[in-house]
Amino acid sequence: MSLRIYDTRSGKKIPFVPLNEGRVGLYSCGMTVYDRCHVGHGRKEVAFDVIVRHLRASGYAVTYVRNITDVDDKIIRRAGNEGRTAAEVAEHYTRLMHEDLGALDVKPADFEPRATEHIAEVIEIIQRLESRRLAYTAGGDVYYAVPRFPHYGGLSKQSVEDLRSGARIEVDEQKHSPLDFALWKGAKPGEPSWDSPWGPGRPGWHIECSAMAHRYLGEPFDIHGGGADLIFPHHENEIAQSEGAFGDGCFARYWLHSGMVNFGGEKMSKSLGNVVTIQKVAETHDLEALRLHLIGVHYRSPVAFTVARDESTGAQAYPELDEAEGRLAYFYRTLDRLAAVPDDTSAGEVVAPADKTLAVFHDAMDDDFNTAAAVGHLYDAFVSANKLLDDSKAAPKDVRRRTLARLRRDLNACGETLGIFRREPAAFLNAYRSRQCARRRIDPASVEARIGDRAAARAAKDFARADEIRKALQATGVELMDTPAGTTWRVV
Repeated sequence: MSLRIYDTRSGKKIPFVPLNEGRVGLYSCGMTVYDRCHVGHGRKEVAFDVIVRHLRASGYAVTYVRNITDVDDKIIRRAGNEGRTAAEVAEHYTRLMHEDLGALDVKPADFEPRATEHIAEVIEIIQRLESRRLAYTAGGDVYYAVPRFPHYGGLSKQSVEDLRSGARIEVDEQKHSPLDFALWKGAKPGEPSWDSPWGPGRPGWHIECSAMAHRYLGEPFDIHGGGADLIFPHHENEIAQSEGAFGDGCFARYWLHSGMVNFGGEKMSKSLGNVVTIQKVAETHDLEALRLHLIGVHYRSPVAFTVARDESTGAQAYPELDEAEGRLAYFYRTLDRLAAVPDDTSAGEVVAPADKTLAVFHDAMDDDFNTAAAVGHLYDAFVSANKLLDDSKAAPKDVRRRTLARLRRDLNACGETLGIFRREPAAFLNAYRSRQCARRRIDPASVEARIGDRAAARAAKDFARADEIRKALQATGVELMDTPAGTTWRVV
């Protein structure tokens, strides 16, 4: 299957054909850096991280650009409240953003331009718009004249008349139309500003992305992405700016939008005050579990995220992440078992359906980056692996060994695309067990002591006592596993 993607602008799933064969230019809107990243930010960033990973795994040379908005009303307000400069606030939260995304294993973009470093490009595009009578000055600001752009509303599927009826002009604005939006904001006392042909000021929010996409990817380029909440007005305004400045079709050829995180029926948003930060999640859960939860649904679909209270401790709990951690533990336990299988790259028969793991995974990813289906195929492969591991007579010895070795390689390759299974299994499993012990108030030292007592009972051939200890531990949620290397345990 060749890659097909859902293009928001056309409203349908269509074949992806890059502008230049074998190469992809992709721009996604990054963050406004005035606070810690929350789970909603993680949703969008993980979605596009996986998209880029799959494109590269498919052989494309990808140039990925993700901007940083480092001057904005929110940044300026926070700076005023904290007695710092806007630049200091932006720098502080940019560093924390990198920490949060790194903890989620979101790879860095190829270019991460900042708005304040591209004032010249902003001014150039505004001047182009002025020369085409698509921009005008009013009260020290520069506005985009929306009614003069005939394609406005094409991305969000809204008519200009409907938009006009729902819009309004703020008291301090001097716009010609309520739909017009600021390209350049005249300087106010105490705010950061830059010189321009219209006087000191700073860029409007929308224009910075047009400027940076043009600077790093040119006109046109392949894919523009972001969260679904950016379709209107942000991305609609970007199209108006860029196509107004450079001509019809001289912007993104495909538009991809990730779904929101739903928190109690509402999208997770700082403006609604219902955010859970990535840092907060990391206090109680492995962030790989958050990543697995986010990719467990299609990138265009909403993601459920529930906050509850642990009945025994009263601490904040996340049921979906508990479930995701359990699935990860199953995956890592299987990978730990597979690690003991000798490598075998010889040609020959393998047990079905292990011969199709990569094929069905890539087909799912080529179907508009369907991570939900892809993870489902991986689960089937893990089930197949465990059946073979549990039954040494399930296939001839060489076929069984070859199949298990292939499953290990293929699962690791698929994990690289999804950004999961990247650690040593023992490291994950030990950390998972420690968290489970803390939640269930299980003392690991006590468990080890009971295992020692059981070993002594077995050595004395007191098997009734040994079985009694096993059952007692099982009642507390501890499962013992006897292996040739000794007895191990896990919390169930």
